[in-house]
Amino acid sequence: MKILVTVKQVAVVEDEFEIDGLSIDDRYVTDDLNEWDDYAVEAAVQIREAGEDVEVVAVTIGDADTEDTIRQALAKGADRAIRVWDDALAEAGLLDPETKARLLAAVAEEEDPDLVLTGVQSADDGFGATGVTLAEKIGFEWAAVVNALDLDRKAGVAHVHRELEGGVDELTDVSLPAVLTIQTGINEPRYASLRGIRQAQSKELAEYGLSDLGLSAADVESPLEQTALYEPESESDATVFEGSAEETAAELAGVLRERGVGQ
Repeated sequence: MKILVTVKQVAVVEDEFEIDGLSIDDRYVTDDLNEWDDYAVEAAVQIREAGEDVEVVAVTIGDADTEDTIRQALAKGADRAIRVWDDALAEAGLLDPETKARLLAAVAEEEDPDLVLTGVQSADDGFGATGVTLAEKIGFEWAAVVNALDLDRKAGVAHVHRELEGGVDELTDVSLPAVLTIQTGINEPRYASLRGIRQAQSKELAEYGLSDLGLSAADVESPLEQTALYEPESESDATVFEGSAEETAAELAGVLRERGVGQ
């Protein structure tokens, strides 16, 4: 069995920051593995640990600066990794879910996985659409926002719980091959051990350009264009009460009465 896990490097921004043109000043930014993808990697590794003949392959779209991030997936237990990048991708700018799914679909066609796991969304763009778009492109069944997973390899079925709006939890069966988008909280992602970090340096990390995947620059022309970046204005001010518990409780009660709370 082969599991393909899509991962992404995202920017982690400090609480206080400055904007430099169309990006946040590098002084206030660090790079890390996307939180949702971390849970997807853990889900894949747990499946591998529970059975035999399971290979976990991590794939990312990114330039050479993303290598440390995808090696995090290797350090956490992925068997090998793939990084997709091309000069045409650098020129394309902000990639939309359709374009990302097209790239990942080309990798999936090469790898022929039985199961694809993605994070529900990324912490930067937050589109939440790449996983399900990928499923449509490769013709796999899919389930989104999965917060519990029980894989029956013999029957070729994934028993999943999906988190729906209004706190509804749906139980459904998805036949393999399938794409599942993984929600945070489905497991507890492991920390990369020192041994895992050392082993990650010797694990295979293949680099694919567009031509390697049978694609051209025309296939990655994204319809999205970033025109501005700004910090949204706060719609309301916060009131901070200072003093003893008795003093602040009285002030808070007065504010609540003025606003009609409890009347």
